[in-house]
Amino acid sequence: MSKASWVMFFVVALLVVALGHAYIWWRLVRQPAWPAPWQTVGTILVVALGLLMVVALPLSRALPRAWATPLAALAYTWMGMGFLLTVAFLFVDFFRLVSTAASALWAALGSKVPTEPDPGRRLLLVQGANGAAALVAASAGGIGLRGGLGEVGIKEVPVRLERLPKELSGLTIVQLTDVHVGPLIGKRFVDQIVEKTNALRPDVVAITGDLVDGSVRELFEHVAPLARLRARYGVYFVTGNHEYYSGVEDWIEQLRRMGIRVLRNERVTIGDAASFDLAGIDDAFSHRYGRGHGPDLDRALAGRDPERELVLLAHQPSAVHDAARLGVGLQLSGHTHGGQIWPFGMLVPLAQPYVAGLHRHGDFTQIYVSQGTGFWGPPMRLGAPAEITKVVLI
Repeated sequence: MSKASWVMFFVVALLVVALGHAYIWWRLVRQPAWPAPWQTVGTILVVALGLLMVVALPLSRALPRAWATPLAALAYTWMGMGFLLTVAFLFVDFFRLVSTAASALWAALGSKVPTEPDPGRRLLLVQGANGAAALVAASAGGIGLRGGLGEVGIKEVPVRLERLPKELSGLTIVQLTDVHVGPLIGKRFVDQIVEKTNALRPDVVAITGDLVDGSVRELFEHVAPLARLRARYGVYFVTGNHEYYSGVEDWIEQLRRMGIRVLRNERVTIGDAASFDLAGIDDAFSHRYGRGHGPDLDRALAGRDPERELVLLAHQPSAVHDAARLGVGLQLSGHTHGGQIWPFGMLVPLAQPYVAGLHRHGDFTQIYVSQGTGFWGPPMRLGAPAEITKVVLI
């Protein structure tokens, strides 16, 4: 991203954080009309949490990991809780609006409208509604933390491909994606997913981007266990957008040194006597980086026999439009995290054609979108469990 893009992103992020915390302050502190000392304490707390979110991301990159991890954990956990609080309060506002509209309609029809409660009772109702919303948000946050910090499950997905040689029916591709090794995800977590992946005895391992959030210097030892991944036909990687925030060229070289094949707008043959094509492209946003980066599926497939089966690794589901145009049988993607924290997944379709799961795009192409193996930001998963995906080709 250019310097101007980073400045714009930072300004928009600051605005969102400020407005979000102003709303939370209004609903938790100002509107309930708590006694003055508690309003002061609540105001200071909300302002401090807002500032923490602003400074946590740059500080977590600059500080030693021993300091960065607890700082990031506190800031990102509050990010998730703040989101859930905002959603809960918006639901209360929605039902209040519906109730007000219904009362107005009732009055317009000439019916007697119930009298407004006295100010004391009205305040009690506000405090009760806001307290209930906060309790629901806190409970959802607890469930989300358990989902984010718990064991990653194995999800098996059978996919029927028309052009797959019969001799390869049952071939397995284990997909890892959106691991986000960084301040909150480290070596212990990577060790676990390597053990789980190897236990599946995959024919191919595909890492479909957003592996890291940090430089090679910061995260080398935490990513190192990936060198132990074993697959009959190899381990492959394509870039995600977060690699481009983390020193993409250094990471490409590092992964190659670890024995992982980085596919950059190219394809390889998978199999022996019977085989199919596996292609991989750069992330959809990578053209902004320059230096020869950018997705180019036409280049990856140049000279390919169209009768052969073709599986594409592309970080963002949006690549499926080109995939369908060029005869891809199956695309494996990530990026969306399945929304990660409900109901955020309802917004993902504004940017991506698919959020999670297996879909048919057009008459021929299929796409599987993983919900991700790790998490980004809040260490929470609510309604979108993490997964190591075992794709079985049939």
